Amino acid sequence: MDASRLRLAKGAAVSLGSFVLFGVVTGLIPNPIYVRMVPSRPVDYLFLVLTAGLLGVYVAQRPPVEDRSDDRLATLGTVGGFLAFGCPICNAFLLALFSSSALMTYFDPLRPLLGAVAVVLLGGLVYARYTRACETCQPDAPAESAGENHG
Repeated sequence: MDASRLRLAKGAAVSLGSFVLFGVVTGLIPNPIYVRMVPSRPVDYLFLVLTAGLLGVYVAQRPPVEDRSDDRLATLGTVGGFLAFGCPICNAFLLALFSSSALMTYFDPLRPLLGAVAVVLLGGLVYARYTRACETCQPDAPAESAGENHG
């Protein structure tokens, strides 16, 4: 298997795996292990799909040279996406820091904004990586007139 097909397969596996994992642990995919305490909204599914999809594309774009300078931002975008579609009062870390009423009053209304920021961050990383890797996408410099007859 050549390198590009291997990266594509790895990206698809990461996308599908993160979709299933995040969907199960947040209760967006119904399962007998976890029951979501706050009803899901359509925007939760949207952020789940976009976060998992963009994460898979990001992984598939990884250049052959191990350039990991953007990985921190990708991790931040993934965590932001997870917090955006996760149940706000089911998150043990947030619940330990804040009360459930504070989470529902202050954090829950901000989840769509957090999801949008996370998707823009991941999408921006994918776009930036694409433009850095695509030499043919850059516009050519104007041709010098030296040696050309415009006459």
